[in-house]
Formats: sequence, structure tokens, C-alpha cells
Amino acid sequence: MGISTDKAAKPVGAYVHAKEAGDLIFLSGVGPRHPKTDKIPEGIEAQTHATFSNVMAILEAANLDMSNVVDIMVFLTNMNRDFKKFNSIYAEYLEGYEATRTTVEVSSLPTPISVEFKVVAKK
Repeated sequence: MGISTDKAAKPVGAYVHAKEAGDLIFLSGVGPRHPKTDKIPEGIEAQTHATFSNVMAILEAANLDMSNVVDIMVFLTNMNRDFKKFNSIYAEYLEGYEATRTTVEVSSLPTPISVEFKVVAKK
């Protein structure tokens, strides 16, 4: 079953926000665009907070929260510049949870953003 919500930024392609498969929920790539205005916040700090806000809105649409997250793949467009700031904010949102994570640098993302998450959660 596909999961969508108007509380998170609309997907930029032909896909749903998330897909349920058994006990797992797979979120599509989630970035920091604002759900209503589509604006992209400036700076890695604001973009990281906005990305988490979109992730939490999608999880909420699936009746889940951050405690259900089992894995996050993070894409950064500038690891050297942004990792330390991103990692500090990430730790705030995941404090007390035991999710796995992979962080990779990519040359670009589909919109001019600095960070995107690919999340897997378990019911």
C-alpha cells in the first residue's frame, strides 16, 4: 500500500512518499522542501531540521514515529563542509533510538538541496 501526506513536501517524481511491505515501511528519498511553499531552506542546519520534519510527517501518516525507524541512508552533497553540523542535529533526533545509518556524499540531488534521507521503519 502506498502512503502519501500533504504534511510533507510532494515527491519530485512519479513515486509515493512511502510504501508498506509486510511489517516494513520504505520511505522514498526525503529532502528539506517545505510542504506548502516548496521552498528550500538555506544552510545544512535548516535543511536537516526540515528533512526530519518531512520524515516525521510521512511516518505519522503511516501511524509511526521516529522510534520505528530501523535504518537511514543519508545523502550529503558536501561531506567536508556539512557532515559535522548535520551529524550534531541528527543525534538530537535519534537520541535514545537504535537505528542504523549510512552517510554518503553525492555530487548532486534532484533539486538544489544539500541533504536527503532514505528511511526504513518497522511497524
